[in-house]
Amino acid sequence: MNMEQDRVFGKRILLADDQQGVREAIRFLLLVDQHTVTEARNGKEALDLFAPGRFDLVVTDYAMPVMSGNELAFKIKQVAPSQPILMITAYSEELGKADNPVDAVLNKPFSFAELRRAIARLVGAGCVAKAS
Repeated sequence: MNMEQDRVFGKRILLADDQQGVREAIRFLLLVDQHTVTEARNGKEALDLFAPGRFDLVVTDYAMPVMSGNELAFKIKQVAPSQPILMITAYSEELGKADNPVDAVLNKPFSFAELRRAIARLVGAGCVAKAS
């Protein structure tokens, strides 16, 4: 498969992760493809920043203080059912047991290519968001 097919450029992305180093690393990767990144330190902060139509994609960590990524995803899907949400987690076993409203999951650690593929799958050209 052509690497260019796995790339999407210039999307508006809300990134929620409680670890500053993780946020900075992911933001750096997203900026390579000219995405506009808005950062939040937890689910509550992300929910306060969220508005339907404001972001092309929400990328959230699963385990965060104040409000988990799952709670954030449920609340976003209540107001914007077609909003694409990508969850990043080191806890995929727990996630499999939980009722999970996200559209895709990336296990930490992940590669830049895996992140690009997930973004392309969720918000790529001609992509139709999963109906809830």
